[in-house]
Amino acid sequence: MRIGIDIMGGDYAPEATVSGAILALKEIPDNIELILFGEKESIIRSSDSGFDFSGMEIVETSESITMSDHPYKAFFSKKKSSIYKGFQQLRSGKIDAFCSAGNTGAMMIGATQIINVIPGIIRPSIAARIPNMSGRPLILLDVGLNPDSRPDVLYQYGVIGKIYAKSLFKIEDPKIGLVNIGVEEEKGNLASKAAYQLMKDEIDFNFVGNVEANEIFTDPRCNVLVSDGFVGNVLLKEAEGFYKLIKSRNINDDFFELFNFENFGGTPILGVCKPVVVGHGISNDVAIKNMILHTWEVLKSNLVENLKSITSND
Repeated sequence: MRIGIDIMGGDYAPEATVSGAILALKEIPDNIELILFGEKESIIRSSDSGFDFSGMEIVETSESITMSDHPYKAFFSKKKSSIYKGFQQLRSGKIDAFCSAGNTGAMMIGATQIINVIPGIIRPSIAARIPNMSGRPLILLDVGLNPDSRPDVLYQYGVIGKIYAKSLFKIEDPKIGLVNIGVEEEKGNLASKAAYQLMKDEIDFNFVGNVEANEIFTDPRCNVLVSDGFVGNVLLKEAEGFYKLIKSRNINDDFFELFNFENFGGTPILGVCKPVVVGHGISNDVAIKNMILHTWEVLKSNLVENLKSITSND
């Protein structure tokens, strides 16, 4: 297996991305090859003195897509960039997966227009792992890709979340909840009320009903939480802010440490035809390492092939 890494993407690139790749190399199996997309001189200069890059392949690039670039314009005008070249090699099969902590919009353009959306997926999604007192993984989707989602999209997020939970976290019968302002069936806006009606009688997943925001970290009822990208992103940012507050007050607790995004590194774009993982723009070397490790987990789980079953089972 060959995993491509955008070395030029992220607020602390290339130093953090190079260091993260070196850390990941120590933890992945010998049959996993890391392919670094970036400026070769910058990569070598950013590494520890004397580091042997013979265990990695470097694909030379001469352009970078910055965080402030317009995603669409930059992706198609900077064809010598690390993101563009990474997607080209992913499409051709030269690499098996691609990950980046760079411009998320450009990553989405590459994923949807170069790699393409799986037929039958209405809208791709990105997910986040949210801590829960039950100790089991709690997956929230969407967390920012689609701020406005139709009821049928929310319904399909339940199906996508179920497959993600089964493939990556080995949860045999994931329970699906819908984020809402009340547990009653008639609560919510028009989209959430209509989505509830689609979900409640279906057999595609185990639907447990509405879940309020004050239950997310403590209620053990569900493994997957469905929301539109606007609400999901607000919840995720609130969790990140809560972690910063905890750390600023010098509170050390194993559960609260689960709010640290560095432990997870990145999330796959759920619904595209090949494994693509996006990381946080402020990722340090530990977060980059974990982004790469999660990309490996996505690869070996056959997540993409499992998501393609949504269409084949229709």
